[in-house]
Amino acid sequence: MSFGSHPSSTVQHAAPVELPDFARRHVNLADPDFGARVLYCTDEWFAPAERMLHSSTPVFVVGKFDDHGKWMDGWETRRRRNGGHDHAVIQLGLPGIIKGVDIDTSHFTGNFPPAAALEACHVEGAPDEQTVWTEILPAASLGSSAHHFFTINDTRIWTHLRLHIYPDGGVARLRVYGQVHDDWQGRGHDILYEVSALQHGGRIIAYNDAHFGVPFRLIMPGRGINMGDGWETRRRREPGNDWCIVQLGRTAIVERIEVDTAHFKGNYPDRVSIQAALVNQGTDQSIVTQAMFWDMLLPEQKTAMDTQHFYDREQIRPLGPVNHVRLNIFPDGGVSRLRIWGRLVD
Repeated sequence: MSFGSHPSSTVQHAAPVELPDFARRHVNLADPDFGARVLYCTDEWFAPAERMLHSSTPVFVVGKFDDHGKWMDGWETRRRRNGGHDHAVIQLGLPGIIKGVDIDTSHFTGNFPPAAALEACHVEGAPDEQTVWTEILPAASLGSSAHHFFTINDTRIWTHLRLHIYPDGGVARLRVYGQVHDDWQGRGHDILYEVSALQHGGRIIAYNDAHFGVPFRLIMPGRGINMGDGWETRRRREPGNDWCIVQLGRTAIVERIEVDTAHFKGNYPDRVSIQAALVNQGTDQSIVTQAMFWDMLLPEQKTAMDTQHFYDREQIRPLGPVNHVRLNIFPDGGVSRLRIWGRLVD
């Protein structure tokens, strides 16, 4: 017999949490939107392991049960009675350098693991018995219904993770924040590449506001699926304009630009412009200041609702090689995608 939601079921959400720097600056490499998935787990009796990768915020539904017991929004194993511990193998959606992780036990109170550890590997295809795993997070204590942020100080590129929980229990979400790696070796210089794309190493460096949207969605593949799939700022009640800075995956000479306002109808920007520069040194914070004085790559252009806007050599100024761009929106609003195409420069 399967028990559905109780008539008096209520949904409880976890309280907002202050994110550390690595979680604000980098994307979640274990996001299913990028193709991340669970390849194997020792047990998932109460809740499937794939659930801990969901991009949504975990919830607790009072009175909701299924065939295995209380429904939980995450991965939960049964109580171990024979020693050992549980683990899960995760394929990252995109290979990259891991900057930090969040092992979130939200809503797991009497059933959270007391400790967890992480190993990583870099392999083509799936790991097997011959795979060499490297510990990147030694066993660390976990608590009840809380985010657990850990900085990872390792510059190697990883493709898979193995999450160990000791000895059993539940993890609501696993977030793996890092810098996407794309191997440009051998790429030709005679064709256009989408050098801003997240999968090609593009990165959001900074933005002045993101009240309604998630900035890194700007450089995601494909078109946005709804108004929440993009970058949207609050309504500006003071002079000025909003902006977002993108580090390109590779230095290039820009020849084509797309600004897509998909699904933004009553809240798209009135105008957009793009500045650009070749930055060889500096921190993310110093780049924010420098960006105010960058040359104009794309002068102000009027925009329309729910439209893909394309610009080529007729509108794009010949600045030469660049590796950073700053998207300006006037005065505020939402943009679904920004795409910068260019020819690679050594």
